[in-house]
Amino acid sequence: MLDTIIKDGEVYDGSGAASRRCDVGIKNDRIVAVGDITESANQVIDAEGAIVTPAWVDIHTHYDGQVTWDSAMDPSASHGVGTVVMGNCGVGFAPVAPNGEQDLIDLMEGVEDIPGTALHEGMPWGAWESYPEYLNFLAERNYALNISSLCPHGAVRNYVMGERGRANEAATEDDLAAMSHLVEEALNAGAVGFSTSRILGHRSIHGEPVPGTFANDAEVMSIAHAMRRADRGVFQIIPSSTLGPGRPGMNEHASLADEIKLIANVSRTSGRPATFTLFQIDDWAHHWREALDQVKAANVDGAQIYPQVGSRPTGLVFCIDTYHPWMLKPTFKRLKNLSPTERRRRLQEPAIKAALLNETSDLNNVQLGSMAFALSQVELNFANIFALHGRSSYEPTRDESFAAMAARRNVTPAELLYDHLTATPANMSITFFTNYSEYHLDAVHEMQLDPCTVTGLSDAGAHVSLIFDAVNPTYQLTYWSRDRLRGDRLPLSHVIHRATQRNARLFGFADRGLLAPGMKADINLIDYDRLSLGELNLCRDLPAGGTRLLQNAIGYVGTWIDGVRTRRDDADTGARPGRLLRS
Repeated sequence: MLDTIIKDGEVYDGSGAASRRCDVGIKNDRIVAVGDITESANQVIDAEGAIVTPAWVDIHTHYDGQVTWDSAMDPSASHGVGTVVMGNCGVGFAPVAPNGEQDLIDLMEGVEDIPGTALHEGMPWGAWESYPEYLNFLAERNYALNISSLCPHGAVRNYVMGERGRANEAATEDDLAAMSHLVEEALNAGAVGFSTSRILGHRSIHGEPVPGTFANDAEVMSIAHAMRRADRGVFQIIPSSTLGPGRPGMNEHASLADEIKLIANVSRTSGRPATFTLFQIDDWAHHWREALDQVKAANVDGAQIYPQVGSRPTGLVFCIDTYHPWMLKPTFKRLKNLSPTERRRRLQEPAIKAALLNETSDLNNVQLGSMAFALSQVELNFANIFALHGRSSYEPTRDESFAAMAARRNVTPAELLYDHLTATPANMSITFFTNYSEYHLDAVHEMQLDPCTVTGLSDAGAHVSLIFDAVNPTYQLTYWSRDRLRGDRLPLSHVIHRATQRNARLFGFADRGLLAPGMKADINLIDYDRLSLGELNLCRDLPAGGTRLLQNAIGYVGTWIDGVRTRRDDADTGARPGRLLRS
């Protein structure tokens, strides 16, 4: 007798093949049959009118701290994700020297905008030192989904070199040998790869670039040799010039073309796949195509490179209770300790508004690596700022920008944005800074169709009050296969394949991402016609009272992880079958 049969659903098996109406049978933690099942079961789920898919595999997350205090794993678990890869971009929490946690907290807070107070109070510091010990700690815990982890360059370099590593001094031969050994040890213990960041925008809360940002070829290749010896893992990198050549005083140190040459060398030397972040950016609106051409040539020459692309523009959310252009103005600082209701009332006073629109930011006691400081240094492009609604298409027209709306109303864009954000608690806006150079998503569509790319970049668990791309697994399903009106859509089977089997194969998760006998029973049952995103809400549920943006999903009839139902009608069942996956 089977445990569960999901009966008469429209099954998209994750391979990219056309769907078929059939049954899926589960026994223990495995799929045992896909087809016309006549065997009896303890539970039969009527899936008529719904689609059945593998649970999503999200390969770019930053749950490294959250996994130590939380088991629910939202927002990913509530959006049908069955497996996550964390430890991206060279930041993480192992190895860590005794009493050295603050250095790693400072890195994560600066790079990924996760409140340092939450990391300090929420994590059980002292429970591990080495990377294998960190994995062993996680292996004792249970989750609503499965987790896996990359070994982060920043933590390794900091552990071996200390202050010299944080200052990005060149590594000595002894340093290289020690780092290479630690990476090999981590991979053999179960790390699913190694991650590094070489972009100047990634800095600790104190403003220092991530350790490894300027690593020379000898250091990078010492990691490649460690991966070759272990013969496992993916090399993940956010290269220099990912967001363009930089700006005066903050010029990137290498071109993207040179970085791709380095990535190709790492892949060929290690014999392992590599993935890097690729966007369309305004400075080089078509440069991403040149990058893809270079990757394809390298792959013909023996490399295994998979550029990682998003499914929508990257956007920064402005909200009067989190981040906004006036948060460092002296007048706002005097109001910030008021209750949200009282502060909003005061902000609507004409004198307060006039002061904030004309004051300069007060940067005293502002951390140089904080997102607040970064936003204070950026000249806002109101032509790329839009009112944000919870169910936004992420493909607004130029006429919907605050610049265009302000021109029609004969007011300044800053004044119009101010009025919008202070009008109601729910009002938010978003400024796009990647993948929207031409006011449409045709570039994203092309990237999603390219056979050498993979889909990722959700950043789930990071930028908790500024970016909420953790909902991408749901967004890409609804928008790209069903709801897009301003251009071509993508086949549903194609979107599902890229969110499941393709990502699983990249990271060597051979037992998931596909609905077939013998595979792990990580499954989504979805009311596709009803599937949608809910409203965007600000929640204060992190340790030490930290806030984060959350957006629920509507339409997940059920999610099963390792054969256990973790979601029922968009609600958490309380089951925690998820475990640590090792390489």
